[in-house]
Amino acid sequence: MIVRVGPYSVRLAPRALLVGLALVLVACAVTVAALSTGEFTVPVPDIVTALFGQGTPVAELIVSKLRAPRVVTGLLVGAAFGLSGAIFQSLTRNPLGSPDFIGFTAGASTGGIMAVVAGGSAATIAGGAMAGCVITAALVYGLAFRGGVQGYRLVLVGIGANALLLAVNSYLLTRANVNDAATAGAWLTGSLSGRGWDHAIPVALALAVLVPVCLRLARPMRMIEMGDDAAKAMGIRVEPVRAAAIAAGVLLSGVATAAAGPVVFVALAAPQLARRLTRSPGVTMGASALMGAVLLTGADLAAQRLLAPTQLPVGVLTAAVGGTYLALLLRKDRH
Repeated sequence: MIVRVGPYSVRLAPRALLVGLALVLVACAVTVAALSTGEFTVPVPDIVTALFGQGTPVAELIVSKLRAPRVVTGLLVGAAFGLSGAIFQSLTRNPLGSPDFIGFTAGASTGGIMAVVAGGSAATIAGGAMAGCVITAALVYGLAFRGGVQGYRLVLVGIGANALLLAVNSYLLTRANVNDAATAGAWLTGSLSGRGWDHAIPVALALAVLVPVCLRLARPMRMIEMGDDAAKAMGIRVEPVRAAAIAAGVLLSGVATAAAGPVVFVALAAPQLARRLTRSPGVTMGASALMGAVLLTGADLAAQRLLAPTQLPVGVLTAAVGGTYLALLLRKDRH
């Protein structure tokens, strides 16, 4: 099905549309559950009135000031991770082509740890994470560039950079004092606890700018998935498209890590689950972003409720579930 708006046209697959609608409904259901349940239960009608400033003071405090910023941050961060993972898996043509594996998340972690050790504020830590992600991406891209960047070379260089940066992170933690090491360790786990609107707004702005860029790059990236020679024969400027896509993916991963810490496996699993649901031959960006939002908010809700009143950082749950998923993915690909 082709939808035309003025001079632009978009090809839409009915199954992908249905999957996207289903993911939106699931995200809405998870959002309502996260806003209503907890130590203090808020009925659904009271949630609506509280969001519009017409509820009781207690309901407005719980919903608008405490729970809503956390849920919105989770949705936005999950979408950013999912979209970033879709970009890199498309570019590398590899299900392991995720920021978690090619060093970008580790680079963001290094920047965040250095900011913690330096006694930085929350904003400084976020800035350090963003800078670490961008610098790591520039180094990986430069080392992988040989008249162009091939997917397998980007993955191999990224895996090497990831291992090196993990060693650097361990060294920084051993050299830090006890308080800084504890703070950095908690941040490295990845968590949505205590997140406010000041965390959600930067991610929302980044998505507002980068989502149109990613949609514009989606078609040429699909051509590049068939191989550089085939893409060039169809008039695609391969290297500029690849560089723009990498920049968009790095910024999405960096801003998401700055907001919630290095939450692992969301960028890996979301594009693959979305591809299997949509039965698309390639990675679908829209479905991947929606799947990332559902995965992260669902995992955060489960982390809060499974061992209540004890609350787990969401990164613990995504690591446990994501590690199992990775093992299944590798077992399947072995055949």
